[in-house]
Amino acid sequence: MFRRALKLAFPHTLPVMAGYLFLGLGFGVLLSQAGYGAFWALMMSGGIYAGAMQFVTIDLLLTGAGLVQAALMTLLVNARHLVYGLTMASRYQNTGGAKPYLAFALTDETFALLATFPVPEGLEAKQYYTAVSALNQAYWVMGSLLGSLLGQVLPFDLSGIEFSMTALFVVMLVEQWRNKAARPSMLVGVLSALLCRIFFGENNFTLPAMALICLALLLGRKQLGTQEGAA
Repeated sequence: MFRRALKLAFPHTLPVMAGYLFLGLGFGVLLSQAGYGAFWALMMSGGIYAGAMQFVTIDLLLTGAGLVQAALMTLLVNARHLVYGLTMASRYQNTGGAKPYLAFALTDETFALLATFPVPEGLEAKQYYTAVSALNQAYWVMGSLLGSLLGQVLPFDLSGIEFSMTALFVVMLVEQWRNKAARPSMLVGVLSALLCRIFFGENNFTLPAMALICLALLLGRKQLGTQEGAA
């Protein structure tokens, strides 16, 4: 029965596969260049499985960040999952022993798929949710592992590839700017980062900036929501 769930879920996950294999490949290459081999890529993608946070983890490892700093960074980077979790709580209510894994594997893309496509006829919801979650994580693990292996054998200099993550966020920033309704939130993020960069310096501004962004968005959520509605 679970094999049938995988078969029915697979077509829905194809767009995620394309993205996860590519981004996972980039993560694996960066991890390899940082001195961590395929074993670490497998363990991190299997045990952390947090997309952007895994890229951040590379910097945390290289800078020798402490547990408290790593915990705070993880909380701020992945705070959006609190919203996903609340949204999916009712759907996951009767999933039994699969519930802990479903909560762990709830990424942005998995949430989008589960919220968009109904459970196929003839399948239990638990089976479909688990199949989608497992397939998506498998794509990420495969991409990370392949990137790590390639990073060890590629014959050319990969210096500067770490900018790929910055480039990704720049593209996301441009997309936010093109969406008029999202501009106020984007400006909050940019201004908060600039202020914290000035006051805390280039090596210590990330956590304060993210905390300030969260606070500003929470305090101004009504006004921002009104502006988005008007747009």
